[in-house]
Amino acid sequence: MRGDPPPVVAYRAERRVRLPALRAGWLTQTFVHWPYRPEAVQALLPDELAVDEYDGAAWVGFTPFVMADVRPPGVPAALPGLPTFAETNLRTYVRHRDGRDGLWFLSVEVAFPPMVAARAIGAPYHPGALDVSTDGDTVSYSGTRGNGDASYRLLVRRGDPIEPTEREVWLTSRWRAYTRRLGMLWETPVEHEPWPLAHATVAVLEETLTAAAGLGEAPLDGPVAHFSEGVRDVRIGLPMPCVPSHGRRRGRRRGADARGRSG
Repeated sequence: MRGDPPPVVAYRAERRVRLPALRAGWLTQTFVHWPYRPEAVQALLPDELAVDEYDGAAWVGFTPFVMADVRPPGVPAALPGLPTFAETNLRTYVRHRDGRDGLWFLSVEVAFPPMVAARAIGAPYHPGALDVSTDGDTVSYSGTRGNGDASYRLLVRRGDPIEPTEREVWLTSRWRAYTRRLGMLWETPVEHEPWPLAHATVAVLEETLTAAAGLGEAPLDGPVAHFSEGVRDVRIGLPMPCVPSHGRRRGRRRGADARGRSG
């Protein structure tokens, strides 16, 4: 409900992904977030999902990073030749009608064409040419979609490490992604160690991903940015169709202890 304090999400994964479909590291990641009118973002969501608001706004995240050492379960990360490539997500934060929070991807840019197979469950993957580079404290990201209809350029300067505030946990710590395909909503769980976050300053930001995703209006305020060296033990579970459950506990409200919980 508008005006209510938002539920707080867990700083750690709510439950273990004991049988991952994929393991990887998410490295050199920058989070850039803008607040939007909830109505503008809700128009892009399926009926089963509602915008998850913070301080009365919907938030859209632009998150470029390096997907490292991608492998099936049982394969060690040290094995030579594992795929490592750039990826960039445009995402927003949602709640299922049963109260569980998660991500909804507006687009996913990827420099590794086999990942486009995730379209089978509705994930909006787009192959393209992407680049991530670092020069001291400066990190540069760029990408162009393969069909040329969207691109971005981001340059950030990373700062000192921080102890995440409630809002920073809310913006960065989500443990499931929702997709829609074949008339069904799908849920993909994820587990990893807590994000080590640092301050970040946006020096250059040019992008057409938001417009390509259907966000035609301007955000309510300027970007909020954070940097992370990344998490190395990411466990991505098997996508499963969402089954309605009336007995699930709804998320805790703001002010609850969101730190240190694990499923």
